[in-house]
Amino acid sequence: MNAKILYEKDGAIARITFNRPERKNAIDLEMHHRLGEIWRDFRDDPELRVAIITGTGDAFCAGADLKTHVPEWDGVGPSLGRDKLLDGFAGGITRGVHRIYKPIIAACNGWVLGGGLELAMACDIRIASERAQFGSFELRRGMHPADGGIVRLVNTCGVGIALEMELTGEPIDAQRALACNMVSKVVPHDQLMAAVEDMVAKILRNDRRAVESAKETIFEVIGRTLDEQLKVECLYGYALCGGNQELNRRSQEFLDKKDKGRVGVNANSL
Repeated sequence: MNAKILYEKDGAIARITFNRPERKNAIDLEMHHRLGEIWRDFRDDPELRVAIITGTGDAFCAGADLKTHVPEWDGVGPSLGRDKLLDGFAGGITRGVHRIYKPIIAACNGWVLGGGLELAMACDIRIASERAQFGSFELRRGMHPADGGIVRLVNTCGVGIALEMELTGEPIDAQRALACNMVSKVVPHDQLMAAVEDMVAKILRNDRRAVESAKETIFEVIGRTLDEQLKVECLYGYALCGGNQELNRRSQEFLDKKDKGRVGVNANSL
């Protein structure tokens, strides 16, 4: 029997692939628990720096497999919300283990629906195939997002698109997703993974501590006042400058005009 989730380590890259195309890669309870193990392993493995998550077939992820999740919710009552606070969807990446400061990229290869949209929005960068469709269909089923779907739509795309997608339950295509800042790039379907690999290479050329500190800072400034945001950025930024041994080496390369990727001087693979 094929694994429902493929988890591979390729040097500094973790590759996570949903492998349940017959169910549009819907996440059942078994997959939910397995994803929890994967996220913690990715977080704690010192060799891993970035993760790529995608799906097989024509879907990235169609959300929760209602055959396994609805019985879990039925008849529980309002206490379910409290019980689930530390156990977000897709192994907790939407809430619970969401403060992983290593970058996570979603390769949106097809349908991104319901909890699948919440999962994609919990990633740091989303790159979409031209075939991708994004939708929040929970209201059609008598539910609405509870794992960051509304929160991250508002924070990333704004109130207008959040209201439209939630209240209508209609999907948007990849170009509309690009226009509303949901995805960073839309590419031909057969170029999706190449575009993702290019993005990963650009991340990996940067200093690891600087990358993770920048992600942590972005998380910390969300929702704060301007003065608080500036204070957090100052504290985190200068803390890194004062304690990162790579700073001197990389700065000297820049001063000596030997840094890789210097425009018009030192070419690299990017």
